[in-house]
Amino acid sequence: MAKDIGIDLGTANVLINVKGKGIVLNEPSVVAIDTQTKKVLAVGSEAYSMVGRTPGNIHAVRPLKDGVIADFDITEEMLAYFINKLNVKGFLSKPNILICCPTNITSIEQKAIIEAAEKSGGGKVFLELEPKVAAVGAGMDIFQPRGNMVIDIGGGTSDVAVLSMGEVVTSRSLRLAGDKMNTEIAAYVKKKHGLLIGEHSAETIKLTIGNVWHADASETLEIRGRDMVTGLPQSVTIAADEVESALHDTMMEIVAAAKEVLEVTPPELSADIIDRGIMLTGGGALLRNIANLFAEHLKVPVVLAENPLDAVAIGTGILLDNMEHKRAH
Repeated sequence: MAKDIGIDLGTANVLINVKGKGIVLNEPSVVAIDTQTKKVLAVGSEAYSMVGRTPGNIHAVRPLKDGVIADFDITEEMLAYFINKLNVKGFLSKPNILICCPTNITSIEQKAIIEAAEKSGGGKVFLELEPKVAAVGAGMDIFQPRGNMVIDIGGGTSDVAVLSMGEVVTSRSLRLAGDKMNTEIAAYVKKKHGLLIGEHSAETIKLTIGNVWHADASETLEIRGRDMVTGLPQSVTIAADEVESALHDTMMEIVAAAKEVLEVTPPELSADIIDRGIMLTGGGALLRNIANLFAEHLKVPVVLAENPLDAVAIGTGILLDNMEHKRAH
């Protein structure tokens, strides 16, 4: 019998949860392609290590941009590769697939995701909204008539949503998240230090000293890149408070989106949110002091999910179980 699978199809990473086994795959959403033969050379971690380091004829592609499919065929190949790797197909049956998508996704984009999953070897494909799945994965009980608020900061999108009785009541989805932060850090280093750095280096800065509130200037990191004036390799030291200023605008936009959502939330649900706080999920939740930043601006308690990176994938597993129970009754 084929096992049902839940997929967190992220701009930065793909996580797959197999029913009964938990999260069995977590790899970067990157595919390396030979531009001459159009052949796929590597997928996932192996392809990610090639980003920015390949000869001219090899191109490392991210088939998802801002949480949606930018390149259909490559997304399909990537999904097929991951699903085959798992060995979840039965002899005659295909696994049911639950996939997550951002809240502002268009119906055309939804169709593309479903079609890619079906073509890559899935049976029935179900779509769920990302913040809903993240909230479930973070341990919130969203099926009661109570207000729950979640801020999910991923690679391509940040989703803010208020949920009650298992549905999204109000939401905002921004196409700025982890990737945008990397771009902002690289732009800052270029402007302030005259150093060109790649995506990997910007990501390393973010993960190592990324701080968004009251950052400590004495915390520093040495980074290497190319000097814009001489064109030669050069290293500079970056401090945590510089990262804070590089990320300031992006963070404020996410705060503004959260405020908008709170402003249109029905008063009864708002009261629940003040009691229970806002849950932070996604890779962006790992930025230091991010909960303090939101709490300061939104005047509501903010809690960090236990496994922010895995929340969506864990949520797909829980929702797949729920679907089973519904079918059984």
